[in-house]
Amino acid sequence: MPSKNMLPKGQRRRTVKHEYRATRGVEEITPPPIPVLEFDEVEEDSDAVRTFTADPAAANLRLDLYLAQALPDISRARVQLLIEAGQVRVDGNPAKPKQKLHGGESIEIEGSPQPAPLHAIPEDIPLDILHEDKYLAVINKPAGMMVHAGAGTTDDARNRGTLVNALLFHFAKLSDVGGDLRPGIVHRLDKLTSGLILVAKDDSTHRKLGDMFSRRQVTKTYLALLHGHVKKDDTTVNLPIARDIIRRTRMTTRRADGRTAVSHFHVLERLTTAYGPFTMVEVRIETGRTHQIRVHAQSLGHPVVGDTLYGAPHAIPGLDPALNLERNFLHAAHLSFTHPQTSKPMDLAAPLPIELESFLQAIRTNSSTIE
Repeated sequence: MPSKNMLPKGQRRRTVKHEYRATRGVEEITPPPIPVLEFDEVEEDSDAVRTFTADPAAANLRLDLYLAQALPDISRARVQLLIEAGQVRVDGNPAKPKQKLHGGESIEIEGSPQPAPLHAIPEDIPLDILHEDKYLAVINKPAGMMVHAGAGTTDDARNRGTLVNALLFHFAKLSDVGGDLRPGIVHRLDKLTSGLILVAKDDSTHRKLGDMFSRRQVTKTYLALLHGHVKKDDTTVNLPIARDIIRRTRMTTRRADGRTAVSHFHVLERLTTAYGPFTMVEVRIETGRTHQIRVHAQSLGHPVVGDTLYGAPHAIPGLDPALNLERNFLHAAHLSFTHPQTSKPMDLAAPLPIELESFLQAIRTNSSTIE
């Protein structure tokens, strides 16, 4: 009896064999990457017109898709808003979002590709302040808290619950170097990373700290739990980091135009557990690129536990679901530097937060340590 899924008798001769033979041995052509556009950061006039020529690699791409790839720091939705507002022209004519490019067109963007910055507002949020003087403060940031406001649908959604909101409530004065949206912020931590972060209270301190970071005179050490057993006790990853063109929330080490990034991994402990192998590492970073430790850990084949964006599983097989992490097992544990105003040596540490300690204790049950 014929299967219910078979074609009618007169249509069974159709085959894709000839299509397979036609493509057999033919390699898939990978389109060339879209070069990233870089506008002069000192050009702050909101009415400025930025003009550039569409790269040949833009041929057959929609205008909005091309601009989103050529300007990786802004979203495709933001690009479409610029086009709909009449702020983008192609060869002198108003652009359309679905407009196809041929490459070589003259494109103009009027005004800043970025949305207008928000003015951060004070908000009564508890802070764990490990050090404070009249020049600076060191905060132990919890996981889940953004450092400052980011992109969102409304100003209210973008400007609530951040570290900056809390800082403005607790401190009378913060530096203005970072602008209205980032007062006091000298460096950042990912939203799902906990630990130590430096805050400047005046512009002089901010600039001196910024110079110290650029000269690598601030030592930042993290604790991380990685999947698998890292073979070498000490490993240095020196791979440039850039934004992933396809998955824009990710960073990657696979682009030639990435920025220099150096991370030093030191194994503290290798664990063989009922839930799989893990390695506790200490990571010292020389640079501070976005997602640096997370993407460098992935490049080693050992993603950070809980970091599903870079390859970690969403749940640990066999582990009580209540104990699975809703954050990355990554913690900025130690910070040392010379105080920029008093020249006093500063050495601060923050212990693992309770959720990371509880997770570590849970997987240690019936586990063994490998030296």
